[in-house]
Amino acid sequence: MHNMALALHEKGYLVTGSDDEIFEPSKGRLAAKGLLPDSIGWNQDRITTDIDAVILGMHAREDNPELQKAQELGLKIYSYPEYIYEQSKDKIRVVIGGSHGKTTTTSMVLHVMNELGIDVDYMVGAKLEGYETMVKLTKEAKYIVLEGDEYLSSPIDRRPKFHLYQPHIGMISGIAWDHINVFPTFENYVDQFQIFADSISESFIYCSEDKEVLSVADKTNHGIKKEAYGIHPNRIENGITILETTYGDFPISTFGDHNLMNMNAARLLCMSMGVEEEAFYKAIQNFTGASKRLEKIAENSRTTVYKDFAHSPSKLKATTAAVKKQFKDRSLIACMELHTFSSLNKEFLKQYKGAMETADKAIVFFSPKAIEHKRLEQLDPAYVKDCFGSDNVEVITETAMISSELKSTNWEDKNLLLMTSGNFGGIDLDSFAQELIS
Repeated sequence: MHNMALALHEKGYLVTGSDDEIFEPSKGRLAAKGLLPDSIGWNQDRITTDIDAVILGMHAREDNPELQKAQELGLKIYSYPEYIYEQSKDKIRVVIGGSHGKTTTTSMVLHVMNELGIDVDYMVGAKLEGYETMVKLTKEAKYIVLEGDEYLSSPIDRRPKFHLYQPHIGMISGIAWDHINVFPTFENYVDQFQIFADSISESFIYCSEDKEVLSVADKTNHGIKKEAYGIHPNRIENGITILETTYGDFPISTFGDHNLMNMNAARLLCMSMGVEEEAFYKAIQNFTGASKRLEKIAENSRTTVYKDFAHSPSKLKATTAAVKKQFKDRSLIACMELHTFSSLNKEFLKQYKGAMETADKAIVFFSPKAIEHKRLEQLDPAYVKDCFGSDNVEVITETAMISSELKSTNWEDKNLLLMTSGNFGGIDLDSFAQELIS
């Protein structure tokens, strides 16, 4: 939401906002542009008939006093994705969806466009190097590239966000059940992607390595162009992945089969926006990744530490396997935190079977306090270990314990992978990683 505010401010709009808590870096970035509210909290007196539109974020609830006042006054109320569409009705909309890989693929596309000097509007779910904001909205750009999230649009609009964008060009990277608090069955979850695919008007790009995506593509028969992709041809030499192409070899800075699929998708997306294929390969070589997506946070000659946003079973499996495959001569210790609603659900945990079996040692962390806060049933560590289904898994429930164990490890010829959408109960992961390899 704060990135939306910055983008609209940059476009020349008069922007105001409110929230009951604002953290860094959002707070400082808003303050720098004069957009930080005078006071924290909700005040219905802020809502007047002078306002052209209200954009409602997911943090507000249905009984929010400012929302209720806006409804009473009959103001135009948009969800976040509705307003993105409102700002892009006259553009060619490129929407990148999937249970995993959408942030990285979107980031790859934007990186290439930036390298080639092609101006596009965008909305992406991670901070990118070289980009001031995660949202850009202009009058001039011909294309807008949107990360297509399947989560709910707003507290009063329970449609998935990507149903509202009406893409000309759409992509699905993979389908793996997530957000069980919203989509109670796998079939219901898959249906959302079918609705998305059916909303594409010109070109559908999809992953041929995913059977659920293939099924969606097979059922998408309304006369649009369809292009499938898989893992880009490659080889690994001395820990470097090299793309094999008709234009020659191109060493790249990222790795892993999932990223090679993301890159292949990005190639097709960029070409659909007029980029020459060889120009894509040259531009993608120095792409280092999106924030928290296999992000290298510490390194010496014998050890590399990565952090990743991975938390769902498919993401854990792909990310763990990628690091192990890239560094065959090093042991891998992979740590993940059960932090999301789905991952802390006792029934959903069964989906994690074998998700970290490629690691030499796997640590699964969860906080009983986080479970209590989410009002879920408490978990037995033995049950969690059983759900992961491999002997290499150790379950830890105290931050001090996981910190101590990692600090006491000899890190020679070992890599560490930290996977979480949280911070393992309060660890500053970047400084912690530097401390481990010092």
